[in-house]
Amino acid sequence: MPSHRSKSGKPLPRKQRIENRGYHYSRSDEDVKNAEVTLMDIDSAIMFYFNDVIKPSVEDNGENIKVPIMYASPERWKSIQRDGFMKDKKRQVITPVIVFKRNTVEKDDTLPVDKLDANNPHLFYTFQKKFSNVNRYDNFQVQIGTVPQREYYNVMMPDYVTLNYDFIIWTSYIEQMNKIVERVVYSDGAYWGEPNKLRFRSSVDSFTDATEISDAERLVRTNFTVTLRGYLLPKGNFEHRSTTQKFITPKKLVFGTETDTTVNNVVGRSGQFTEGLEGGASSPASAGPVDLAITITNPLIFNEGTGVTLSNPGVAFNGSIETVQTISIGQDVSTTSDVTFNEISASSVVIGDSEVVYNPGSISGSLEVSGSVTVTGSMSIEGDTVVSGTLTVREFHTEFVSASIVFASGSTIFGDTSDDTHQFSGSILTSGSISLNNYSIDEISNDGTLADSSALALVTENATKTYVDAQTDTQQSYLRKQFVKKSSSITIPGTASFSAVTASAPNDMTATSENDFIFFINGQYMEHDAIQIQQESTTFRLIVDNESIGYDMEADDEVLAIGKFNS
Repeated sequence: MPSHRSKSGKPLPRKQRIENRGYHYSRSDEDVKNAEVTLMDIDSAIMFYFNDVIKPSVEDNGENIKVPIMYASPERWKSIQRDGFMKDKKRQVITPVIVFKRNTVEKDDTLPVDKLDANNPHLFYTFQKKFSNVNRYDNFQVQIGTVPQREYYNVMMPDYVTLNYDFIIWTSYIEQMNKIVERVVYSDGAYWGEPNKLRFRSSVDSFTDATEISDAERLVRTNFTVTLRGYLLPKGNFEHRSTTQKFITPKKLVFGTETDTTVNNVVGRSGQFTEGLEGGASSPASAGPVDLAITITNPLIFNEGTGVTLSNPGVAFNGSIETVQTISIGQDVSTTSDVTFNEISASSVVIGDSEVVYNPGSISGSLEVSGSVTVTGSMSIEGDTVVSGTLTVREFHTEFVSASIVFASGSTIFGDTSDDTHQFSGSILTSGSISLNNYSIDEISNDGTLADSSALALVTENATKTYVDAQTDTQQSYLRKQFVKKSSSITIPGTASFSAVTASAPNDMTATSENDFIFFINGQYMEHDAIQIQQESTTFRLIVDNESIGYDMEADDEVLAIGKFNS
C-alpha cells in the first residue's frame, strides 16, 4: 500500500496521496485466500506422497513394517555422510528408514515469467468466481434495472523452479530394498503432492547401490536423486499488497445528458416553438407532428456535367421547400454489372485487390488466360513458368552454369563436363539401356535366386536379401548338424555299419568327409589317420585300418559316431 507520509514523517496532502482502495478491502471472511507456495509446501508434498501414496513397507519376521521417511537437517545429513548410516538416541543403527534432503533450487528457464518488478509484480492470472453473494440475480433486481455483479480475482504469477533432492534408503536385507525401490521407480514421472492441493511433476534418477557388509553388521543402502519441477509464490510484503486481489463489477451505470440550444430566425408551423415564430403564437396550433424549416441565404444549385444527368438541373435549394435531385449516368456501374466504355486512358489499370496491375508495356501480378495466347515476337520470362499441358518446341536451350540442349531428335545433352551434377526429383522411366562409366546395364533384376547370372543386370535390395538369407539359412542348417549314432553291426576285423545318412554340404562349402566325424570304440577315441567313411544308400560304414590303429574289431564292440548326419 502506498505511504501517506513524506520522508520527514509529515502527512501528505490529500491531493498528493495515491491510494488504491482495493488494498484496503478485507477478505478475512472469504473462502478464497491469498495464494502462497513455499519451499516448505514442496517438501511437505514429497513427504505426503511417500507416506500416503508410495507407502513403503517391508516384511520382517512375518510382520509388515511401515518404513519411516525423514527430512534430514544439515547437521544430521553431515553425520550420515560421515558414518554412512543413521542412529537413534541410543546409538543404534536404524533400519529400515528413508532420509532425504533438498540440494539445489534453480530457476526454470524453460518457463520464463517476467514480472518486471519482483516487489511490485504486474503479471497476474485472472479468473472469475462463478457463484457468490454479490452475483445474485432475482426479479427485484430486474425491476430496478441492476445487473449481477461479477467477482474477479487476480493472482500473481509464481516463479517456476527446479529442485533437486537426495534420498538414502537403508534396509537389512536385499529383498526389503528391492520392494521399496520398485515402488519408487513405479512413481517416476507422476505428480507428487496431496490431492486437491499442490502437486508437482517429479522424475526419479538412477539408483546407486552402496551396500556395506562387515563382520559386525550388514547394511543394505541405496542412493537416488529426485528432480521436481515446482513453483514459488512467497508470502512477501509486496508493499503490504496481497498476492490475490479481488475486483467487483458495478451493479448499475447511470449516464445523464443535458443540451442547451439557441434557435433564431425560425420559420415553421405553430406548435413547434412558442417564441420567435411569425404571429407570436404562444400555444401550439395542433397536437400533431410539426416540421421545422430553415432557409439559407446563399442557395445550393446543382448543374449537369459530362455524362451526368439530373432530374432538376439548375434548381436553387434554400431549404424553404423540399427538393429531390436524382443523379444518373448512362449505364449501371455497380460491382456486379457489365460496363462498356469506348476507350480507357490511364497510367495504370488495377484489377481485383491490387493483384494484377496493367502498366504501359508491362503487367505485374498473376495473370490467368483461359484461351490461347499468340506471341509473334520474342518473349522473355524472368520468373517461373508452369505448363499444365504439353510443351512443344523445335529446340530447348537452357543456360545456367553449364549449357543443356534438348534436340528435336537424336541424343540430348545435359552439361558440358563430366563433373556436372544433374538432379531429378521423382521417377525416371527408360526403355533402353544405361551406360555407367562405359559399362552397360540393361535391367534391374528382382530375382532372389540370381539364376540368370547376368553381367548386365543390377540386383535390387530385396533380391540380394532373399539370396543371402537363403544361403545363410542353408549354411547355418548344415553347420548345426551334429548327431550321435551307434553302430548297428560289426564286420570283423575292421568294418562298423550304421543306419544313418551323411549330411551333404552346400555348394559353396567343403564336401563332408571323415574329418566332420568323431568315432569312439568302447569309449576310446579312434584316430582319423586310421579310418575311412563310406555312404551306401542308407547305410553309413566306418572302415578301419587295423594295422594302423593297432587292433581288430570284434562283434560285441560298441562303436559311437558323432558328426554331420541328416538326423
